[in-house]
This record gives sequence, C-alpha cells and structure tokens, in this order.
Amino acid sequence: MKNYNVDQKLEEIQKVIDEGPYADDWSSLASYEVPKWYEGLRFGIFIHYGVFTVPAYDTEWYPRMMYVKDSKAYRHHIETYGKHTEFGYKDFLPMFRAENFDADRWIGIFKKAGAQYVVPVAEHHDGFQLYESELSSYNSKDMGPGKDILGELKRSAEKAGLVFGASSHRIEHYFFLGEGRDFDSDIKGEFQRGDFYWPSVKGPSDLDAIDGECVPTEEFMQDWLVRTCEIIDRYEPKILYFDWWIQRVELRPYLKKLIAYYYDRAARKGQSVIINYKHDAIPFGIAVPDIERGQLASQKPYRWQSDTAMCFNSWCYTVDNKYKKAKDIVCDLVDINSKNGTLLLNIGPKEDGTFTREETDILLSIGKWLDENREAVFETKPYRIFGEGPTVVAEGGFMDGEVKEFTSSDFRFFAGNGSIYAIALRPDPKGTYLIRSFAKKQGMLNEKIGSVTLTADGRKLPFDHNENGLIIRYETDSDMPVAFNITPI
Repeated sequence: MKNYNVDQKLEEIQKVIDEGPYADDWSSLASYEVPKWYEGLRFGIFIHYGVFTVPAYDTEWYPRMMYVKDSKAYRHHIETYGKHTEFGYKDFLPMFRAENFDADRWIGIFKKAGAQYVVPVAEHHDGFQLYESELSSYNSKDMGPGKDILGELKRSAEKAGLVFGASSHRIEHYFFLGEGRDFDSDIKGEFQRGDFYWPSVKGPSDLDAIDGECVPTEEFMQDWLVRTCEIIDRYEPKILYFDWWIQRVELRPYLKKLIAYYYDRAARKGQSVIINYKHDAIPFGIAVPDIERGQLASQKPYRWQSDTAMCFNSWCYTVDNKYKKAKDIVCDLVDINSKNGTLLLNIGPKEDGTFTREETDILLSIGKWLDENREAVFETKPYRIFGEGPTVVAEGGFMDGEVKEFTSSDFRFFAGNGSIYAIALRPDPKGTYLIRSFAKKQGMLNEKIGSVTLTADGRKLPFDHNENGLIIRYETDSDMPVAFNITPI
C-alpha cells in the first residue's frame, strides 16, 4: 500500500491556484472561455476498459451489482465464481492482463473511424486506476497488466494528431462497493485510504441527489482532489471529463479548487483546456456541458457534448452486448453537429485488449462515411437553423434506448466553404429530395443556385429551385445519410 502526505499535496495544489489567473471561486472561474481548438471538434472516442471486463457480464456496474443481493449479477457471481467471502471483486485483479493491448493499434482504428479526440476512462467507479500512480498501488502499472495504459494511449494519440483527454469517475467509488456490507462478503471491517475497498459505505437511495444521505467525508474528497490533480500533472489531458456525482454540494469547495488548478496549470504552460460535466454540477459558462445517452432538440449558441455507447445495454464489453447500427450512429452524429454539439462515442474493449468484430466494423463504417463527407461535417459550422423534417429528437439524457426513425425528409444543415450543406438523414427510395426551408421567396435561400453536387464524390446532380423548395434528384443503394453541397453562383 502506498501512502502520501495529504496536507503537503493540498498545499502544493493551493500554491498553484494562488499563483495562477484563476481563483477557486465561481466568479473568477466564470472568465473561462471555450478554447478555439475545441470549436472544431465533431467526433471523439470514449473508452470504458478495466477489471470489469474480466467477468464481462451485465454491465460495467458488475463490481457493484455483484454485491446487490438477488440481482442477476449477484446470482451469476455465486454460480460462476463461488461465495463472495471466497471470491470478491478484488480477486479479478490478477485476471486483468490486457495481454493484447496495443495503443498504436487502438489509435489507428480510431483515426480510421474519423475521430478527432480520445477520452479513456482513467479510473472508473470500481477504484482501479488505468495509469501509473504514486497515490495507490491499485493501478494497471503495479498490478494486473503491468502497463501504464493511459500513458501509452496519450503517446499514441498525440503522435497521431488526436486531442487527448481523460475521464475520472473516482468520486462515485465512495459508495460503489458498499452493498457488500449487507451480507457476509469480502467487504467487511474498516478500510483505510489506499485500500482498494476504501471506504465502501452504504450508498444513497437516490444516486442523483445533490445532498442528503451518504455524505462524502472530508478525507475522501481530499483524496479525490489529489488523485484528479495527479492525472492533470502526469498526463496533461486537454479534456477532463467527469461522470455524475460531482454535483454533490459537499464537494463544491473541492470542485472549485480542481477547476482552478486545472485551468491555472494549463495557463502556466500557455495551453487551453476544457472540462465536461453533467447535471448542472458546474455553473453554466465555466465548462462544457455533457448529455449522457441523449441529445438536444434545437441548435444552441454554446458548445456542448453528447456521450453515448456503441451498445444499448453496456458501456464495457460483455458477452451479451447489443450493438447499434453504424447508420444510426452517423445520423446522431450529424444531428448533434448541426446543433453545435460534438459526439463522444464509447467503445468497450475485451479484457485482453482486443475489439470485437462488431465494434471494429461500426467504427470503420463511420470512418468511411466521414472520409467521403468530411467537408460537410468537419469543415463547416452550423447553419442559421439546424435543419427540418418530421422526426422529433427528444431532448435530455438516456434517450437512446429506441432508434430514431429518421426519413428522407429529415435534413440537417451546415455552412462552410462558401456553400450550404444539406444532409438527408435517410436516402430516398425514389431518389427525390425536397428541402422546404430553401424555397424561393418564402424560404431561407433566395440566392441563384449555381450547382448542387454530391459531397461524397463531387458529381453534379439535377435540381429544381422553386416556391415549394429545393428539389434534388439522386438515387443510391446505400442506407447511410446523403450529403449535398449547394453552391450559389
């Protein structure tokens, strides 16, 4: 077990804040501005990888659910591994070997998928760090794989020209394994800082509550701050992503210090960074809001992010994963981009470090479409309106359980290179597309149109422009969205 001087670490953190342009209060942090480089991001890759891929059952919440009596994970654990007193979650640690993990191969596939940034989960709720740490022995360098997974991904990502980020889910570890105290298991007795199961308290009845029961202790919040600052110092992520529970009011003083420290460290190095957050955990304008498994219904004047998984049922690899279709993910990507957002798409590698064939095929299909239509998505900005069409996109998180049935009348608009780009989210079986927003006189496009071309290959397409709209004719056997480049004379 490693130990460290908490007071010394906190003093070092405070010194950086005192010497930097940002103080640890909301009024000072409100002077933050989204950096220019972030304006160009459209598509990134999220990675959920860790010890939970060893059982590969249920979801990445297996570490918690295996201790929830009578849950399917609890029953599966006993049937497969035995009683919890004989085989607990910690006993999976030596089984997590990542023997085929190859950061260059991972990043190479992400690059082919068209990703511009990558955000690995540095530490999930289970408390196992995927990076080298001087604060805890329970990390992938000292145990299991014997590899600094986060560090290797950073080197490969930056070598390939991708923006590197990191995600911390540490705060939820406070209660994540606490259900193991409800019966005779390996989670019993008192744990100390540095123990894998520390503190494993009983969780709140409402996991989304901002206060009330299950108040994190001062010691744990200090540890959270120091751990997160270690990620910042050691890996210098340009994006720092937080899952939920940082909205707890008790954490506010430490959250302010963390944000100030991150922004001040970046400023000292002449860099600019961003933070992603959920559930109004941070006052609006101080960081970039994120919506989990959901989207916004309309275009926004501010940058935002949607994070979602490639699977309907889990963020990590399981033997029963149910995969989305590439065409539906591309539709969501285009919709999100048209509303000034960016999509962070999660992949869940297997324990050995390989990807499933389904994941690889989905990524390569997305990449092929983005490669052919790059100018319509990556070289543009949102248009005056995000689009038109009969299909309503529900606003809010956790809305991706049902596939949206887009039609060939659902368009998303972009502007750039002196052109307007209209993307039909579904091909029309008869090869005729009517864009009503671009009707002559009454519409938004009263210019004389010089040409309409297919963005994918530049071929000129027949069109009519009248009082009913812009009518484009193009036939295809593909089921992917179709991008048109509309150029005025």
